[in-house]
Amino acid sequence: MRDINTCIFIGRLTRDAELKYTSGGAAIVSFALAVNGSEKQGEKWVDRASFFDFAYFGKAAEAVHPYLTKGQQVSVVSSAIQDRWEKDGEKHQRVKFNVQNLQLLGGKRQGEGPLAEPEPVTREAEHDGGFADDISF
Repeated sequence: MRDINTCIFIGRLTRDAELKYTSGGAAIVSFALAVNGSEKQGEKWVDRASFFDFAYFGKAAEAVHPYLTKGQQVSVVSSAIQDRWEKDGEKHQRVKFNVQNLQLLGGKRQGEGPLAEPEPVTREAEHDGGFADDISF
């Protein structure tokens, strides 16, 4: 039986994503996210950011690359991968995440870049007049 290895993040890119290609021509997009949270220290809650590295593979990664700019908020579904290696006699390890699904959320904080902030939806715009106000079921 396989274990579950699914991680979901919502955060902002710490830098513009980097696009590279394997020797076989497959696209790899690398980026890092800052994920904000808070933790209790004594009697106070303190803001804390965590930083994570991601790799996104394939045509979907290549297509979304131009929109993955510093400050862009995204939702990422990924799996955790532990890299282990030895260098100069010392053992090292790190956890990184392989993206399975990525969704762009809103615009950048500064309102710059390829995506603008979405227009707010008003109640009038939501109602299309297709239903009567007094439906009895």
